[in-house]
Amino acid sequence: MAVVLWLLLLSAFHAVVVLAQQRHFNITLGSSLTPITNSSWFSPSRRFAFGFYEQTNGYAVGISIVGMPKKIAVWTANRNSPVLQSNAVLLLTSDGRLIVQVGSQEISVINPSLAIASASMLDTGNFVLYNSDHNIIWQSFDNPTNTLLPGQHISAGQELFSSTSEADDSHGIFRLKMQEDGNLVQYPVNTPDTAPYSYYSTGTNGVGNNVTLNLDDDGLLYLLNSTMSLKNLTNGGYPRGKAIIYMMKIDVDGILRVYSHSLNQQNSSAIWSSTYDRCTPKGLCGLNGFCVNLDDQVQCSCLPGFDFVMPGNWSAGCERNFTAETCQLKENTSKYYAMRTADNTIWEDSTYVVLVKATKEDCEQACLQDCNCEAALFKDTECKKQRLPLRFGRRDMTNSNLALVKVGINVLPEEGALPNHIEETKGKKIRIDILIVGMTLAVFGLLVLGISGFLIHKTHVWTYRKIQECRSVQLCEDVAPRAFSYAELDHATSGFKEGLGRGAFGTVFKGILAEDQKVIAVKRLDKELVEGETEFQTEIKIIGRTHHRNLVRLLGYCLDESRRLLVYEYMSNGSLADTLFTPEKQPTWEERCGIARDIARGLLYLHDECDTQIIHCDIKPQNILMDDQFCAKISDFGMSKLLKKDQTRTYTGVRGTRGYVAPEWHRKLPVTVKADVYSFGVVLLELICRRKCVDLSLNENESILEYWVYSCYDAGDLDKLVKDEEVEGRQLERMVKISIWCIQDEPSLRPSMKKVLLMLEGTVEIPVPPSPTSFLSAI
Repeated sequence: MAVVLWLLLLSAFHAVVVLAQQRHFNITLGSSLTPITNSSWFSPSRRFAFGFYEQTNGYAVGISIVGMPKKIAVWTANRNSPVLQSNAVLLLTSDGRLIVQVGSQEISVINPSLAIASASMLDTGNFVLYNSDHNIIWQSFDNPTNTLLPGQHISAGQELFSSTSEADDSHGIFRLKMQEDGNLVQYPVNTPDTAPYSYYSTGTNGVGNNVTLNLDDDGLLYLLNSTMSLKNLTNGGYPRGKAIIYMMKIDVDGILRVYSHSLNQQNSSAIWSSTYDRCTPKGLCGLNGFCVNLDDQVQCSCLPGFDFVMPGNWSAGCERNFTAETCQLKENTSKYYAMRTADNTIWEDSTYVVLVKATKEDCEQACLQDCNCEAALFKDTECKKQRLPLRFGRRDMTNSNLALVKVGINVLPEEGALPNHIEETKGKKIRIDILIVGMTLAVFGLLVLGISGFLIHKTHVWTYRKIQECRSVQLCEDVAPRAFSYAELDHATSGFKEGLGRGAFGTVFKGILAEDQKVIAVKRLDKELVEGETEFQTEIKIIGRTHHRNLVRLLGYCLDESRRLLVYEYMSNGSLADTLFTPEKQPTWEERCGIARDIARGLLYLHDECDTQIIHCDIKPQNILMDDQFCAKISDFGMSKLLKKDQTRTYTGVRGTRGYVAPEWHRKLPVTVKADVYSFGVVLLELICRRKCVDLSLNENESILEYWVYSCYDAGDLDKLVKDEEVEGRQLERMVKISIWCIQDEPSLRPSMKKVLLMLEGTVEIPVPPSPTSFLSAI
């Protein structure tokens, strides 16, 4: 009997082992994936997946955390290869290779030394390849990219590289290295492993080459020297559980962070950072650019006389916006340049000459008279001449260092001052060429002037006929807003005396028209802005065709050489921001609900009722103006992206204002009208709570409005949102639920503005909204 029982137990044990092995080696030869349909091989508990995930304009192959609103990549194959398109196929071939097929092309994903017999995506996040004996021949834990997971370690000599952007996991501009001397150090890429280039280190150098960086499942990040703990970087002790995943990552901005991802709460948070100074990583702003801290945000600026190489991509750096003379003239070229200053900035020191006991003026003159000198660093009485490019720049208000930059002043040498080695005959030839070109341009100018005069006359005749046909300018939809002269608007504003406010592209002034004493608002676009003319033309084109009670009316414009102005109806009660964020002016609950409906009606008109669909792109309290009846009207269409009738989506650069910008802008995904819905949701939160969406003066739990509102909603404690104001509970809950739906991370989950308006008016039921995802990605 005992023998039989033993045989039964042995049989059962064998069956369990077989099942475990089948579950463990769950990816067999011949298995395949595609980006659209079957895109992933999952771990047993479906915490992790190996397969395709979305990148900018395509897909990458890698390992992701699943169960979150958006896949979070923790390992990426072939990081510097082009992204894959939807026709790609990931295949574990019958002869034991892991490849991607794109048509007839084969791309190796992982290339172990032995043939692959099977693979497994483990619940630890480790992707493992096995040979026919079930021995591991390759695993992702041994080949990290930018992330460290619990149970994984980085050994001496290994490096992690940041990604290019949040939506592009190719190699970025920062690296983390576990050095052979036991020191964990961060550097910019393409720099030596030496102290002058590091911007973070654990200071553990000199302890040997057996040090590893490790992460435990309670968030403890630490250095281990063989079997002995060397240094704890985090305290650890955070909650454990299958629904919580910790990871360490070198982020796009070069900062090392430990994250906690809650699969139950559907959110993520950073629990540790290597630095809280966003300008610490060297090279964040590229060559000739410097980093500036603005509260919790960071901004890159260019040296005087320089512009961004790629606006929106700071790491590409800055380049001259003038043509530099060379030293080939063998003369003092100081008359072609001026020195400009970038105050309180520090840079990498690449000095080739040092002048001591100098004044700032001495330093400027010394650089101007030296054609090899392109910049100088001046502090106290020391002047250090530099050649461009300058790099690793940042502003430090505690440092008195000045960067003095040689900038062209667009003064060309006179003919008589040309170098002696240029022959007189060449000078005569140049003058003859100039005369010929001048005469040609004069003839061409007269021809253009004649044609223009004829076209202008013809246009005026056509316009007059259209007005006659329509009998009323107000009723004629094809007639553009009135054209004002600059003199008229200068007189109306008393020389642009009374400013009402300043926007992204210009300043607004109050004025009164002489003929009918009508009060107007005149927006003068800044002439130095490159986008000024585009801004002007966009506003004329869009606002001139839109007429709605909840949109600010464009009355006219002025186009006078380089001066561009827009004339709007005057809004006597300023902006929503002026009243909402000023305690003594704050509107009542009922008034705030009315303002929300006004904004929703204006957006509904732009999205669905215009001849051409319009995305506003910059909905925020500063762009909601209040008339004398406290009716809210949407203003500032200058950042709009006009869609053609056959379009529903548009790709464009990031527009709008941080804190109100929808997440898809940052991911370079197609932007639809749902981007405005997101911004409206943020404004609605501000209307409910009478505070700004980000307020760092509050405690950590309340500083980000979205987090705080959802936590109060989830806890059933909505009274906190309105403090001592008396608001009917069901009405407050409706408004909060609407706002949470509007700020969903996934655009398809956000309601249309038509649905939003129906919910605001109380005519439809509002389902329970899911938790919104990380608000930090949008600010």
